[in-house]
Amino acid sequence: MLNVLLQMAALILCGVIWKLFKPGGLDPEPTRKALTSLVYYLLLPALVLSVLWRAELGTNSLLIAAAAAFGIFIGLILSSLTCRLCKLKSSVAGALILAATFPNATYLGLPVLEATYGSWGRSVAIQYDLFACTPLLFTIGIWVAVKMGSKADQSSYSYLDLMKIPAIWALLLALILNGLDIPMPKIIADILGLLERGVVPLMLISLGLSLEWQRSRWRQLPGLIPTVLISLLIIPALVLVFANALGLGGDLRAAVVLEAAMPSMVIGIVLCDRFNLDVGTYAGAVSVTTALSMISLPLWYGWLS
Repeated sequence: MLNVLLQMAALILCGVIWKLFKPGGLDPEPTRKALTSLVYYLLLPALVLSVLWRAELGTNSLLIAAAAAFGIFIGLILSSLTCRLCKLKSSVAGALILAATFPNATYLGLPVLEATYGSWGRSVAIQYDLFACTPLLFTIGIWVAVKMGSKADQSSYSYLDLMKIPAIWALLLALILNGLDIPMPKIIADILGLLERGVVPLMLISLGLSLEWQRSRWRQLPGLIPTVLISLLIIPALVLVFANALGLGGDLRAAVVLEAAMPSMVIGIVLCDRFNLDVGTYAGAVSVTTALSMISLPLWYGWLS
């Protein structure tokens, strides 16, 4: 796991270095948006279709989704209680609730599980995200953002926006093809294979481009301690207990717990910006949890193994 994370960290560092030195005169934010758009609209849907078309879907898929949903609801409850006890400003509390609740299941979780467990790990990461995390983010997560942020933007959002996500359409198509037991033609497999190879490096580089390390962020560190504890320690610990209760074991249980132990998801920055939550607080949470996950993930993996 340590070797895997060192490789992941090297690619994230490439994004950080790009942000600092701006090679070719390219500003980091437009570069990040270009990379994430390419992944979001083309490469990730190709990966989802490639993996889930041929994956073994069944009872384990339901258990993975159940464990993911359990972790999200635990994060939502604990972070909400913490923010209430600390009497935080609504916009700050909303950002921290999102940061503690929703893990970076795809942009970091997928590369980690793929490098650790192979193509089977990719399937777990995609199911964990698309069967639970993404639907809950675009329902409960949006509800939190609307309630804690500016209600002026509520009318601009419809929960049908969930169906505008390309990966969701790829998921539905893959489930149909998988359910009908239609074999994947070789030419399609080759094309999807070429496209999916770019997902992991581009996701990690864009993650590095999104991290924020300004000095002003250091003053936020004490306030981020509950978020770090909830997202990196408490949620995966409770998901482990829940996974044991569901009867999950071995590598599948380990993969599910590792997904639960991922740092805050990057896309939450978009929600914070759209609904006037504290973007700086959320960006700080992403940066801190991502950095500390390079320590916590090997510890979880070692314990689970």
